[in-house]
Amino acid sequence: MSFFNADLHIHTCLSPCGDEDMSPRNIIRIAKERDMQIIAITDHNTTRNVRVCMELGMRKGVFVIPGCEVNTVEEVHCLCYFPDLQVLDKFQQFLDSRIADLINDPEKFGYQVAVDESDVIIYEEERSLFTGIMDGIDALAEEVHKLGGIFVPAHIDRPVNSLLSQLGFIPPDLKYDALEVSKRTLLSDFEKMHPELAGEFFLRNSDAHYTDDIAKAYNRFEMEDANWECFKLLFSK
Repeated sequence: MSFFNADLHIHTCLSPCGDEDMSPRNIIRIAKERDMQIIAITDHNTTRNVRVCMELGMRKGVFVIPGCEVNTVEEVHCLCYFPDLQVLDKFQQFLDSRIADLINDPEKFGYQVAVDESDVIIYEEERSLFTGIMDGIDALAEEVHKLGGIFVPAHIDRPVNSLLSQLGFIPPDLKYDALEVSKRTLLSDFEKMHPELAGEFFLRNSDAHYTDDIAKAYNRFEMEDANWECFKLLFSK
């Protein structure tokens, strides 16, 4: 068994709030410099910048988990992780069918572009990725699990776009694999405020939208190897 540092909530320049410097090339380089062996790419409501991150990560020795941060109809942000690109493509088809057909305004919300490993723009998402999908959190969790993925309500300590801020509680029948707290909150402090969540499996990630934020918060996992099978085992304990 070995220990691996993992930042599992990173946005690229494809996210409307992601800085233009958050290109796959920069993300992988900085993750490597900051001793992250595992990262997850989790753009808002899209997966179209994941493939190049995975390819670069493979060459540089960083295991990149394909993922997405989805905004539900309740305006709850949720992290979704998947085993491979084939499954991720199926999830992208689901997203394409569930995102509202509202045009993005780059002047107000920023450009939504995917780039290749040389930072050349290869795709621009015209629909707004700020809006929520047309499904509730239960339906999203079901879709993620149907595809063999891992489902984690994001930054539940935040006063907006979190499970607690939007619903006021964690539904007892919600099928999640872990809960995430943001870099703004120490897990020990959060557990003191929420003793009812004792024993839950928590993640704490950077939610990086800028290069300076990458690895500002991360997890340290004991695993046999940096691969999906070992990663998924963490959530079954």
